[in-house]
Amino acid sequence: MNETLLKMIVPAIGLISGLVATYVSLQNRALLAEVRRELAEMENRVILRLNGNYVRRRECELLERNMHERVESLAQRVRETDSHGN
Repeated sequence: MNETLLKMIVPAIGLISGLVATYVSLQNRALLAEVRRELAEMENRVILRLNGNYVRRRECELLERNMHERVESLAQRVRETDSHGN
């Protein structure tokens, strides 16, 4: 009786440990996939933010340069008007 019980318990323990290992492995894969997805989303957000800051900085530099050119152009016109008027 003990021998028959032992013959049934040992394979059952092996089967249970195999099932537990499979379950843990699947959970680890699912967790790893979720972490990878979150990491990719975070990477995209960081890249978008950096690109946005870079573009805004370039736009500001361009607008400032354009404004300086306009002011210089107006100043030149005023100088020319003053020199022709006097």
